[in-house]
Amino acid sequence: MNTEETKAPAAETTQAPAAAPQRGPRAPRRDGGRGARGPRREGGRRSETPVEEGAQLMEKVVYVNRCAKVVKGGRRFSFSALIVVGDQKGKVGYGFGKANEVSDAIRKGTDAAKRAMKNVVVVNETIPHETYSEFGGAKIVLKPATPGTGLVAGAKVRSVLEAAGVNNVIAKSLGSANAANVVKATMQAMLSMRTADEVLSARGKKKKDASI
Repeated sequence: MNTEETKAPAAETTQAPAAAPQRGPRAPRRDGGRGARGPRREGGRRSETPVEEGAQLMEKVVYVNRCAKVVKGGRRFSFSALIVVGDQKGKVGYGFGKANEVSDAIRKGTDAAKRAMKNVVVVNETIPHETYSEFGGAKIVLKPATPGTGLVAGAKVRSVLEAAGVNNVIAKSLGSANAANVVKATMQAMLSMRTADEVLSARGKKKKDASI
């Protein structure tokens, strides 16, 4: 009986090495799977380049609003964010994002602002001429200033001017203090401005004929 009991473990030991060779063929499959995932990883690395380009843009959070909805179990909060984005070289845009978290609202607003970026007129770090704009209840006056004056403007108007690359301007808000309307009025004023060359070309004249 002792001899039979000793043979049984011997049979079990012979089966263990047989299981190891079965695992051998699976290793190439895993390697093949890793090789197939290679292009996906390269695609992920390519997606990092827009993030680096976005880092060069100037992003400003103008206003964050919290809204509370009263429900049976308590209150539910949601947030909205107004974001201004610009390259400080004559290109600026604004966006509005809503979410249940502040970070998500800012991210949505930033993406919307990047998609809505437009070219504005900037001459020697200031604006070419005085302008007045209204949007809703907001009324904005922008006046050009000499170098060294700086931005004499409120925080909401300043965010748009700085993002556009304007450093010398005198601005005044005469109407509503609503952040969205003030930013929209400022953008409307920036888009309405034209350079002297554009005005002369519209009249069919050249820069040399301006004195005539």
